[in-house]
Amino acid sequence: MNIAVMVNLRARRGSERVGGMVQRFFPRARLALTRSLDEARDWIHEQLRPNPPTLLLAGGGDGTITGLLNELREQGVALPAIGVLPLGTGNAWARVTGAPRPFKALRQLAACGERLPPLRLFSLVRVENKVAPFAGTGWDAEMIQDFKDQLTKFPAGPLREANAGLRGYLGAMFTRTIPRHMFSGGPRVRVYNMGSPALTVDARGTVVPLPGGETGALLYDGPAGVAGAATTPEWGFGFKAFPFAQAVPHRLSVRVYGAGVLEATRNMLKLWRGAHPMPKMHDFFVERLRMEFDREVPFQMGGDCMGMRNTLDFSLAEESVRLVDWRQLGRLIAVA
Repeated sequence: MNIAVMVNLRARRGSERVGGMVQRFFPRARLALTRSLDEARDWIHEQLRPNPPTLLLAGGGDGTITGLLNELREQGVALPAIGVLPLGTGNAWARVTGAPRPFKALRQLAACGERLPPLRLFSLVRVENKVAPFAGTGWDAEMIQDFKDQLTKFPAGPLREANAGLRGYLGAMFTRTIPRHMFSGGPRVRVYNMGSPALTVDARGTVVPLPGGETGALLYDGPAGVAGAATTPEWGFGFKAFPFAQAVPHRLSVRVYGAGVLEATRNMLKLWRGAHPMPKMHDFFVERLRMEFDREVPFQMGGDCMGMRNTLDFSLAEESVRLVDWRQLGRLIAVA
């Protein structure tokens, strides 16, 4: 296979050691150890544009993968098959595809020889000419920024590493994000369907047409603690924020949660598991839609903060991405 590998050294578990593993299993692979988007951009321009890889291994988190996808699109490189090596924090795509630790993943991949491993197709969310597996506004976007702000208070070392994972996210949520909303009302949003007639799910989780969901219709007008779209079920850490994300092919899964912060906190475990139905949770399946907020709200794509917005247009991207299906690969190797 024509393999290229990028390891983000600034990812939580990114290291030159992972680069050494890559060289051990794939000595002919084009390897880049990067510390910035500029370095990744230069590597793509110099190494991948002239000779696009068949398989691109990306070592990092969801932000790393999202950044790579958008840089490949920007430079006109056809999206190759991508294998996610879980070196980030939330690792949503890695969890969904069953990615094992890097050493095991590379060993399994090497067993494929010259054949491509099993692949799983994922659609993408498109916002402002960028693509990602998920994007949204509200508490999730605030929590990401709160987590990053809190992490900077710890010096490099064991204490910072201990707070760089789920513990740190929960700490930021309970000490910063939730208290900020305890005594203040959240934003309101109007959600308009801009594509084909919208679908929804009933109380049993069955996909059904949405009454009044025709093109141009106002689908929702009310409070929005969280509002976003996704093509993959998870946000990271196993949080099934979009449990119906792949229930309808060629549609975005859109969710608006209208409960207040105290009610959301009481229901945290149910929300984490993707329980359905949930009071004040609204599900839509659409091709395109617009969200108009009554104030500026924080916005994130693929787990990276993108600033403040008061209007957002979501659509299903024209491109799809093929990700290595590590679970299927593991089963094939076990049988062999």
